[in-house]
Amino acid sequence: MQTHDIKVHPSKALLKREDQLAWKIAGVAADKVAVQKDVQEMIINRIIDNASVAVAAINRRPVTSARDMALGHAKKGGATVFGMKNTVRVSPEWAAWANGTAVRELDFHDTFLAADYSHPGDNIPPVLAVAQTMEKSGKDLIRGLATGYEIQIDLVRAICLHEHRVDHIAHLCPSAAAGVGTLLGLKQDVIFQAVQQALHTSISFRQSRKGEISSWKAFAPAHAGKLAIEAVDRAMRGEGAPNPIYEGEDSVIAWVLNGRTQADSKGRKTVYDPTYYHVPLPGAGEAKRAIMDSYTKEHSAEYQSQALIDLAFKMKADIAESGRKLEDIAKIVIHTSHHTHYVIGTGAQDPQKMDPKASRETLDHSIMYIFTVALQDGSWHHVDSYAPKRAGRKDTVALWHKIETIEDPEWTRKYHSKDPNELSFGGKVEIFFQDGSKLVDELGVANAHPNGARPFARAEYIHKFRTLTDGILTAREINRFLADVQDLAKIPAGELHVLNVTLPAGTLAEGKPGIF
Repeated sequence: MQTHDIKVHPSKALLKREDQLAWKIAGVAADKVAVQKDVQEMIINRIIDNASVAVAAINRRPVTSARDMALGHAKKGGATVFGMKNTVRVSPEWAAWANGTAVRELDFHDTFLAADYSHPGDNIPPVLAVAQTMEKSGKDLIRGLATGYEIQIDLVRAICLHEHRVDHIAHLCPSAAAGVGTLLGLKQDVIFQAVQQALHTSISFRQSRKGEISSWKAFAPAHAGKLAIEAVDRAMRGEGAPNPIYEGEDSVIAWVLNGRTQADSKGRKTVYDPTYYHVPLPGAGEAKRAIMDSYTKEHSAEYQSQALIDLAFKMKADIAESGRKLEDIAKIVIHTSHHTHYVIGTGAQDPQKMDPKASRETLDHSIMYIFTVALQDGSWHHVDSYAPKRAGRKDTVALWHKIETIEDPEWTRKYHSKDPNELSFGGKVEIFFQDGSKLVDELGVANAHPNGARPFARAEYIHKFRTLTDGILTAREINRFLADVQDLAKIPAGELHVLNVTLPAGTLAEGKPGIF
């Protein structure tokens, strides 16, 4: 990997495009380096994972709305829409919108956490939609997705958007544009313009994940995928983009990420922050392996809750073995990282995270609620664990309100560790009982994490798919999809529609009418 130092430059510096981050990203995308075998296999795993969670969410209202909108943009020879017959085709940006929403709705697919947050599987819907429309092959799709994962993960390693309250789709849209560029074999200068357009159009703010969290949490990455496809389309037609989009004096770094201030201490002139971002990217001819550093979810909840859900299961058993009862708990304190405390913990200071009438989207960003239900039930379900009746249970609310989170510098350090064997996303839990005794335990990574007790491999991805699609897809369709996707590299050009999944006739919900 090569590390690139990125900072703001005044316009008079005439920063060469070869020195711009967008150009370097485009160079990685244009590099025709082969995709290594284990990376190909992991891409297949993640396509299976995406299909699993999309089918499980297929008739939820946001997914139904997105699908209905997409169906208003039919295109002969276009892309497929999850749940629909393969003969139904829509314009690729709208397929990315519908399918991306389905994938993201349950907050149940892959993740990468570093300087910022990401769900790199969000690259799959837009790249696949373009691949279907442009009649590409399975090998082409593999190459495009290797790039999408690489670019998003590398940006997330280096540039923190959250501290500036910018939503993480600002890394996703450029990565999806780069992935589409690789898929189509575009030249570096075309991808360069597409990446810049993608970033420029995708800046939005973290309020989508604060307070009363709405369905926009699912729509946001789908919107980024849609914008990425549109950016590539414009660039292919010869259109340019704001430049330099990362480093310019009125750029994203300059104003959105606080890379400059308007005046010095005497109010005389613009002052440029000397702080650099250090972005790692593969060098020329270097394999794109970033997907191997990402991980999926066993439980349908914010990733930073995964290890704590597993820990809750264990502590429930330990409490029972000790002869104590959950009703004897006086207080629970979760010692965890800065991100966990401030995003899904009491450090967020969101009263909605303690409200039994809060939306599902809010509850899956409340570790207080999640730990309570996991501790009481000893299990987790993507529907039942969030049901209003479940959230409103009197004993649940009582225990829920006894939980607080505290940032622990050591857990924050491990959260940002460069050592993959030390990297941790869990915490230490202290359960205090009314008799003065306490139970203490900790878990650094989820059981399903590559370093966890039961790492996910192909068998676990297939089990997740079969579990989540049971009763929704026919057994024949389940087996057909699993056979086709595992043979991805051999799918010929023009046949990628086999990666769609079709529900039985009459089982897809319809939403409220809109403009489309």
